[in-house]
Amino acid sequence: MNRKLFTVGPVNVEPETLEAMTRPIITHRSKEYKLLHGSIVEKIRKALNTDMDVFMVSGSATAMIEGAIRNGISRKSLGISGGSFGDRSAEIAELNGKTVEKVNVPFGKAILPEHIEGKVTEDIEAVHWVSNESSTGVFADSTAIADEVRNQNPDSLVIIDAVTSAFAMDLDLKNLEPDALIFGTQKALALPPGLGLMVCSERLLKKAETVENRGFYTDLIKIKKQSDVNYALTTPPVSLMYALDYQLDKILKEGMPACYRRHNEMADLVRNWAEKKLNGIFPDEGVRSNTIGVLNRGDLDFDAFHAALKDKGYEISNGYGGVKEKTFRIGHMGDLTPDRVKELLGAMDEILEVME
Repeated sequence: MNRKLFTVGPVNVEPETLEAMTRPIITHRSKEYKLLHGSIVEKIRKALNTDMDVFMVSGSATAMIEGAIRNGISRKSLGISGGSFGDRSAEIAELNGKTVEKVNVPFGKAILPEHIEGKVTEDIEAVHWVSNESSTGVFADSTAIADEVRNQNPDSLVIIDAVTSAFAMDLDLKNLEPDALIFGTQKALALPPGLGLMVCSERLLKKAETVENRGFYTDLIKIKKQSDVNYALTTPPVSLMYALDYQLDKILKEGMPACYRRHNEMADLVRNWAEKKLNGIFPDEGVRSNTIGVLNRGDLDFDAFHAALKDKGYEISNGYGGVKEKTFRIGHMGDLTPDRVKELLGAMDEILEVME
């Protein structure tokens, strides 16, 4: 059954976006490919208001998170976590032989600069965190955290998982100045999964030159050399890149301020509905994501509720990680609109009436 996805990811992909993927395949060493690659990079830079390098690899954003860690850390990092995906970044670092000092923030609470006060010591080569935690629905003030990192240790790199925030919430890269900002295609870009992207700083590239055992697939030095001439290091998903180029045109036509407002409006609809119909939103007010509503279940039989919702042609997401059993999640990002969210909420109202 073809369902309308209001999931955390992959998200709903419009038919015309899928159609953009049907163009004839080209080789990734051709002039046509160079034009496509260069077009994507420049459009991402324009949308995010940055002149930093933009790198792409086949795979999920996790590949690029691992790449940032392997290239930016020789021995030790500081990992801030308020949920499952913050924990994952620390796990990736540890599995690559790095020592990770950990700062754990209670689920649903804001990550604040004071949480890392005195912790970014001289031996901390990088600090990594999630800007928009998918498991809890908490959005962090990454600029404030990055400023605190640099106040304590100007040499420490800033590595940010922006998987569910980039292209939906304004990260203000000019002030944030990340060394690695990482995202993928299957979230706010409203594309199928398969491409990991990184906005990368010169500082990270210089650090990478000093780091041993960077591997091959996400060696940023090798990727940079190819990217400078609009080539990929390894075979890219050309069909997906056609669709990405198409989506970027659409996003730029809408305009980033309008895009951010649309996501905020969708989030407000879900938040207001949750307060009126169920048990509210899980994270604290003031730090709530505009792309993911994490709702308190209360005594709702979520499995029965979700089964009925699927029968109506809609799909949302279960809870995740440490709050899996007491929450569920609604994704409202990408090409979704407030009207579509209202349609979903109307269907949910009908189901709740039957379940009462």
